[in-house]
Amino acid sequence: MSPWVDFRVLRQGLQVLTSYRVPLKRVGHHQLRGPCPLPTHGSERSRESFSVDTAKNVWACHSASCCEARQGRVGGNVLDLVALLEGCSIRQAALHLQDGWCSWRAGSRVWEHQRASKGSPGSSRPGPPPRRLPFSLRLRWHPYLEERAVHPSTAAWFGVGYYAGAGFLRHRIVFPIHDNEGQLVAYAGRSIDGSEPRYLFPPGFRKSQVVFNLHRAVGEAAGCAIVVEGFFDCLRVHQAGYRNVVALMGANLSDAQEKLLLERLRQLVLMLDGDEAGRRASQQLAARLGGKVSLSMVGLPSGRQPDQLSNEEIERILCRAGGALGA
Repeated sequence: MSPWVDFRVLRQGLQVLTSYRVPLKRVGHHQLRGPCPLPTHGSERSRESFSVDTAKNVWACHSASCCEARQGRVGGNVLDLVALLEGCSIRQAALHLQDGWCSWRAGSRVWEHQRASKGSPGSSRPGPPPRRLPFSLRLRWHPYLEERAVHPSTAAWFGVGYYAGAGFLRHRIVFPIHDNEGQLVAYAGRSIDGSEPRYLFPPGFRKSQVVFNLHRAVGEAAGCAIVVEGFFDCLRVHQAGYRNVVALMGANLSDAQEKLLLERLRQLVLMLDGDEAGRRASQQLAARLGGKVSLSMVGLPSGRQPDQLSNEEIERILCRAGGALGA
């Protein structure tokens, strides 16, 4: 039997979308305005053509091209917005809301952009901290995790699993991302069929503001952490017995990530990928962090990355670093 959806309650009783982090600013008592988040708007985001009326619980985009792409419709309610953002039907959008994929809260405070920094989305400069998500996804085990040598206990520890619901994470392996205080701030999805992009992050989320698994790693090994690039690298090193492992979600270290690490850790072990890009990044990070923290680098076999190594290989490589690693 299909689940019952009360569209009237969803339209009238739910007011604010938090999960998309649309950066709007107040321009009136009930009016907010900012760049349009809709895929129909194209690549130009500089104009503040998107507005929200929090009293009427409606939105509008006044860009002529955006309206034309939506068959002349100027705006709509929350269900219309989610349907456009997720590329789904109105009913599917309602199910997203009802099941907790998109969490809505009354009041306009969560729409407003906290302009704590002028850093742009592509900048490494610190920006506003990621917003905490007041919901969680329903994830399950998938054979792809076994193919990547992830044990069920490791997946359960990190909360990683397959998402079968609707939305941009559909049919992907999903990784919950937490801030340094352990609060859930985003989900990332990895394709399992080789399709591109391999990884997807929520619109507006800046991975440069977070270090993956930092909230768990800081208490594991006396102020020392192993730094890897990716999610699966982190899971694999943890699985080998080194729970003080963190991931940059890439080979670059942003200013915000550097601050998060240096404020909480006194020793870092760089364990980036063994390809040319990873080795070059290791050298750059070593030069950048030298003198700021006790630092060591470990070299991986050429062309390999941590998630491709056995427990024995990881232990042998990390034994060279010494310090407070303690498997």
